[in-house]
Amino acid sequence: MADLLHLVDKPEGWTSHDAVARLRTLLGESRMGHAGTLDPFASGLLLIGEGRATGFLGCLGLLPKRYLATARLGVATDTQDVTGTVTATSSRMPSLPEVEAALARFRGAIRQRPPLYSAVKVGGTRLYKAARRGVDLEREDRPVHVYELRLVGDALPEITLDVTVSRGTYVRTLAHDLGETLGCGAHLTALRRVESGPFQVDAALSCDRSSGHEEGAYRERALEPDRALSFLPRVRLSDDEAARLRHGRAPVLEADRVEEPDRCWPLPPGESGWPLALVDQAGSVLALARPWRDQVSGAAVALQRVLVGA
Repeated sequence: MADLLHLVDKPEGWTSHDAVARLRTLLGESRMGHAGTLDPFASGLLLIGEGRATGFLGCLGLLPKRYLATARLGVATDTQDVTGTVTATSSRMPSLPEVEAALARFRGAIRQRPPLYSAVKVGGTRLYKAARRGVDLEREDRPVHVYELRLVGDALPEITLDVTVSRGTYVRTLAHDLGETLGCGAHLTALRRVESGPFQVDAALSCDRSSGHEEGAYRERALEPDRALSFLPRVRLSDDEAARLRHGRAPVLEADRVEEPDRCWPLPPGESGWPLALVDQAGSVLALARPWRDQVSGAAVALQRVLVGA
C-alpha cells in the first residue's frame, strides 16, 4: 500500500467522487479520498489521497484556492451556474468601470449565504435535497475571505475573473452576488481550479480515460507526505521521541523548536493556526499535532493524526 498525494485534473462533467473512483480502480487501492470538492460542471485541480495520505486531507482542505471563473451577466439561474434553470433576465448591461467598481466590494473579509443547491446542512438536511423538493430552508450568512479578485476577461456579456478564496467560499455565489450588485443578475458558465495553496494544476494529470495515463504515470507524479506537507510548520523529533510517537505518545515540546515554512498560507475564518508536522531526523512526517499547554509537563502537543504505525 502506497501513502501518496495525487494531483488530478478533474474533467468537466465528472463528480469529485468519479475522479476518486477512477484512481481507485486504476491503482487498485480502496483507501482513497479527496480534499476540496469540485462541482461536476467545474474542472481543474483535485487533491486525492491514497493510503495514509487520506489522513491529512482535512489539513489540505484549509488551503486557499485559486480559480478562473467565467460569469454571464444579465441572466440568473436557480443553481447560480450554467446547470440551473433561468430565474431572471435583464437587458441592462453594466459598463466595465461599473464591473470593476462592484468587484471592490467583494475583496477581503465578506459574508456569503450558501446557495440553495449546495451540500451545506441545515437542521441535518442537505440544502440541495430540500431545494429539489421545493423547500427553501433558512440559510445563515457565513464569513469567508476573498484574497484576490481580478477581472481578466471582458467580452461582455461574459466576464472572466481570477479569484483566490478561503475554504467554504462559493465562487458561483460570488458571481450571483456580483450580478445582484450590478442590478443585472449573473451566473457562472465555467469554473476551473488552478491552484490549491502550493499545488498547481499544471503539475496534475487528467483522470479522463482518453488521457491514456496508466498506473505508473500517476505514481511517478504523486507526492509523498513529507513533500505534500512541506508548507506546514514542523518540529524535528529525536530518535527517542519518534519511537515513542510511533506508540501513540505525544512529545513535550518547546516553542523554539518549531521550524516555520518559507511561506505562511492564510487560514480560513474560524481557524486559529496550522497544525504542526512532527518529523523524524530524516524529515519524514510522522504525525500532525496541535500545540497545547499541559499543566503538569508544560508545553506539549495534542496529536491529531499519526501517519505511521508502530
